Amino acid sequence: MISTPDRQAAVTLINQACKDGAQLAPACALMGITVRTYQRWTRAGAVQADGRPTAVRCKPSNALTEQERQAVLDVCMQEEYADLPPGQIVPRLADEGIYVASESTIYRVLRDEDLQHHRGRAKPPSPRKPPTTHCASQPNQVWCWDITWLPGPIRGQFFFLYLIIDLFSRKIVGWEVHDSERGEHASALVERTVWRERCVDDPLVLHGDNGSPLKGATVQTMLAKLGITASYSRPRVSNDNPYAESIFRHLKHAPAFPRNGFESLEAARDWVYAFVTWYNTQHRHRGINYVTPQQRHDGLDVEILNKRHEVYQAAKARHPNRWSGDTRNWSRSQRVWLNPERAEASHQQAA
Repeated sequence: MISTPDRQAAVTLINQACKDGAQLAPACALMGITVRTYQRWTRAGAVQADGRPTAVRCKPSNALTEQERQAVLDVCMQEEYADLPPGQIVPRLADEGIYVASESTIYRVLRDEDLQHHRGRAKPPSPRKPPTTHCASQPNQVWCWDITWLPGPIRGQFFFLYLIIDLFSRKIVGWEVHDSERGEHASALVERTVWRERCVDDPLVLHGDNGSPLKGATVQTMLAKLGITASYSRPRVSNDNPYAESIFRHLKHAPAFPRNGFESLEAARDWVYAFVTWYNTQHRHRGINYVTPQQRHDGLDVEILNKRHEVYQAAKARHPNRWSGDTRNWSRSQRVWLNPERAEASHQQAA
């Protein structure tokens, strides 16, 4: 938006150029405006101020009514939704057969009421596209695993969380907390997880970083015995194992995470058990279209997503003018890549 003094200066220069013999169109182009803009500015005989800030705009025909806006706020203020973002509220309402507004509309209403702010100790997310190596089209095809430190009761003392997450469903399929970082613990965890998931004879890729407990002879022997294909990140590149790193970040930034450390090994195990139970069975995961990892792992997400689609279709039928295109995509993602950029690059090279 060009200020009034800048408009007046531009018009003065253009008028002087035309008076000296220049044509209007080149003079306007030299000032970075069109002839039509020059004519609009000088239509009343004098340079006019920009009228857009004070213009009276008609309310869109598909805008929410005051009652509908209040309904959105009432839902967001309910105790069960008060601490949830719109991305978590919308699918929960859809599961109950309720539609009040789209996710973006809820965000807009909350921003208008100054109720939408970044919360938590974590910095606001900055999306990145990591590279990739493997693809999963069903559970128990690709697992990601890693080890992270949990603070102990005194400075310098740590417990070690060994964790395995399924790439396709995002379910935490195996975890243990120990007081030491050893290959024997890692090997035993993988073996127990394979038997618990009943995928002994299935092709399985286990992706991890280059830490010595994950690459030691004990782990290699166990993987060979079970027929598991080992996959490793590039050295010093955490983005090559993004799903494991992401779950650790989620865990350590949880509101209930003890900032002063765990009092004992048993306390750490109890806390992680509660977190894993919540994460697998209650948390609506954004990466799998807001179903829980357990639902996707068990194949129950298909029916849930189909039901949400029906809810949105019914809402569109009631107010078709509020949709400029299709309703929200509640379809199930059929394939998940570990680091999609590398997969896309390899596809382009193959083509």
